[in-house]
Amino acid sequence: MDEFKDSNLDYFPENILIDVLSYLSVRELVRAGRVCKRWKRLVKDQRLWRHVDLTAWKGVTSRILWLLLRQYLGCGLRSIRLRGLLLSARGGTFLSESWLKALSTKCPRLSKLYLLHADLRSLPTYQILPPSLKVLELHGCELPREFFSLTPASPAPSQATSSVGAQQQRKDKKGKGPSSPSVIGIERLVLNNVPSFTDQHLLSLTSWERLSRLELKDTFRVTANGLRSCAAKDGACGVEGLSGLKFLEIGITGRQGYQLQMASLGLGAGWLGLEELSLGGKEVGPGLLCASRLKDLKCLCLWACTLSEMQIVRSCRMLRGLRQLEFLNVVFQPRQCPPMAEGEGGAGAEEEQDNEEAAGGDNSNDENKVLDTNDPIPSLRRALAALLPSCTLVFTNCTVQINTD
Repeated sequence: MDEFKDSNLDYFPENILIDVLSYLSVRELVRAGRVCKRWKRLVKDQRLWRHVDLTAWKGVTSRILWLLLRQYLGCGLRSIRLRGLLLSARGGTFLSESWLKALSTKCPRLSKLYLLHADLRSLPTYQILPPSLKVLELHGCELPREFFSLTPASPAPSQATSSVGAQQQRKDKKGKGPSSPSVIGIERLVLNNVPSFTDQHLLSLTSWERLSRLELKDTFRVTANGLRSCAAKDGACGVEGLSGLKFLEIGITGRQGYQLQMASLGLGAGWLGLEELSLGGKEVGPGLLCASRLKDLKCLCLWACTLSEMQIVRSCRMLRGLRQLEFLNVVFQPRQCPPMAEGEGGAGAEEEQDNEEAAGGDNSNDENKVLDTNDPIPSLRRALAALLPSCTLVFTNCTVQINTD
């Protein structure tokens, strides 16, 4: 033991020191690099700069971003989270076009960009973002009017309905891909509390052929007509709209008393190829009414809403291909009358189902499986079992509304 009494951090190998430094924040890493020359070299190791989170560092300015980019960020960077100055009293420009271009050059493997409270109105278009991006998340940001357009000068909304996607396909087929915005290859776009996102922005996304996941949370200016115009449907030039979209999320949970535009009514356009749908908040009711037209739907998630048993059964009766139905933080209204599965004989179907369970024992492979032991409404499971025998039910933090009467 005497040989370890005089040992210090210099005694440990570099791999262990890098593992220890990985638990530090970005600000603490920069300070640790000032200890000695060895630590300065270790802090610049790219294994420490794969996932950079600057949202907890208040007061980050463009000067600090340039310092990090020149001295620390490099080819090892995979994801970066930035917090802007939109809600700051100082204000000012946070992201510049020159910094984003330098980021694209020095960090060619960057795949995820997360922006919080960033003012992007000084940026002309999304084309200046790193072309290696796969995931783009915008939370509480401000967007310019033509941010997602193919060019800074966007065509009129009436002319961009179906021609944008067709023109982009023709360009790609002719081999003009290097100058095409689709080279960016963003597969997942998340918009959370972005009031400036409108139908025009949504329409511009039809040119993103690689976009497979779109999450719209508290985007109040997206309307049902906007969703209908962007729905993947058969057209004169093949499938038009968001043809590559597999996952769509719509949720309105924000301000009380806001005059809502029920954007989820746009789901009635059919949406060819859509396999996963997530509805939350005040958009669940209208969305369920139109979900029966989604023929390719396999997974449905309902969250942060209040629903009745009859409303769920009637809305899901046509979703024969549904494989998973998830309820997250859902409040179920008490049943006012005996549940009736459409065309299944009402209570008689429930009794028959109960008899089959009693006679056959555990038939979890043949009928609905409940992944959560907290099953608030057993009658709902039995009703859905008759309609969707291959569907798996998931209940998470669900409750039943208590009727005071």
